[in-house]
Amino acid sequence: MSPPLRWKAPLRFDLTSTLLSSGNEAVVYFTKRDLLEENVEPIDHIWQLPEPQKTFRKQQPDGSWKHSGKETVTYPKYHYSLVQTWRVYRLLIGQYEFNKKHEGTSKAAEFLFSCQTPQGDIRGMLANQYATYYTGAILAVLIKAGYENDPRVEKGLNWLLSMRQDDGGWTIPILTHKLDRDTWINLTSHYAEPLELDRSQPFSHNWTDMALRAFAAHPKYRRREEALKTADLLKTRFFQPDVYTSYQDPKYWVTFHFWWPNLVTALDSLSLMGYSKDDPDIKKALDWLVENQAADGCWNLEYAKRKNVAKRENKETKERRLWLTLKIARILKRFY
Repeated sequence: MSPPLRWKAPLRFDLTSTLLSSGNEAVVYFTKRDLLEENVEPIDHIWQLPEPQKTFRKQQPDGSWKHSGKETVTYPKYHYSLVQTWRVYRLLIGQYEFNKKHEGTSKAAEFLFSCQTPQGDIRGMLANQYATYYTGAILAVLIKAGYENDPRVEKGLNWLLSMRQDDGGWTIPILTHKLDRDTWINLTSHYAEPLELDRSQPFSHNWTDMALRAFAAHPKYRRREEALKTADLLKTRFFQPDVYTSYQDPKYWVTFHFWWPNLVTALDSLSLMGYSKDDPDIKKALDWLVENQAADGCWNLEYAKRKNVAKRENKETKERRLWLTLKIARILKRFY
């Protein structure tokens, strides 16, 4: 097997033929470029596809995207724009590989940076509360967009380093305090001074995953001792329940929806940070992926046993399976 295809050796089913015949022009492009190492057109070709162009037509003058659903959070006023912009921006960067050279992408980045506090965190996802997990995840996308040397990114990364638990991982401060439901809603919907961390509480593998993404994406910070220590913690938690009630069930490790933490998002970071496929924790995770590949070469969006899963298959979920499979293949290629 030629070196570019060596990563396919552990798999039981071929995935490249499925991706190449998918009819998704972007997926086909990245399959040829990243998996088969073929020559392709410049990335501008992908930027001109109808799907991302339609997305940019909805962009607001300030670089944000407008939320269209019901609004219940009162603080800050830009909360829903921040949520929607993060929702859109991560796909433009993560799927279509837009970067700051594109005008719409740079405008969106400036909107996201406008939500950064003097301390360095991205504020507004949880009203005025610290949101270490979203700060990390948003910084990761900004770094991938070409802002790795921007001083605002460095300020954010250093803020994250200052917000770790005593054990070296991350959680969010409001989880480290015992709060009743009404207090929780008030803190995350209205203005209130941010709660400080109880650093003696254990880390959350879910929110550590999201915070760590920023370090994994950064060519310099991914080698930081603190980041590697946190990555060591994260991989020991594969297939285990989280210590906090939010997304606690172990099934979330193998539920591949949206931006939430799972086995693939964790492996993506660890593969970028130089971990070996022979590491026992990594091997366990990779073995799971090999064993649970579907016969069409793709992976399913979820593996929890629920009724009528097949009936929920539609065009959107088929597309998401393609992108998930492409992401897993890229991870396997890094490890092998």
